[in-house]
Amino acid sequence: MPGGTAPGAHLDATALGQPVFDALGQQIGPLAALYADARTGGVMFGGVHMLRRGRRRLVFVSLSEATVGPSSVTVRCGKELVRRAPSVRPGERLPVDEEQALFVHYELPVPPRSGDGRRLVACGGDGAAS
Repeated sequence: MPGGTAPGAHLDATALGQPVFDALGQQIGPLAALYADARTGGVMFGGVHMLRRGRRRLVFVSLSEATVGPSSVTVRCGKELVRRAPSVRPGERLPVDEEQALFVHYELPVPPRSGDGRRLVACGGDGAAS
């Protein structure tokens, strides 16, 4: 696991492309997208490139309590939990009806929907435009 990380560091577009590690130090994949709460603007999830069933997917990972370092991001959950998380093809949006399942998957409180019915908006990287 990379050293020199700072818990609670601000996570923004500068982290895109950095490798994401799980709590045990296993590399999950590169951070390719960021997703924010549609109402507050706070970054909540990242999209990590992974191969699933031989296809490249953008898998959603909770960035709650992530540790951001100068050259990596470490998340609290394990790689297998991330592997089972909702995913999309790179450049696609997570369907509105799957947003709640994403929060439930990571045992996070489900925020209210914004005026357009979404809970998450892409705010950087390979995420589809909001």
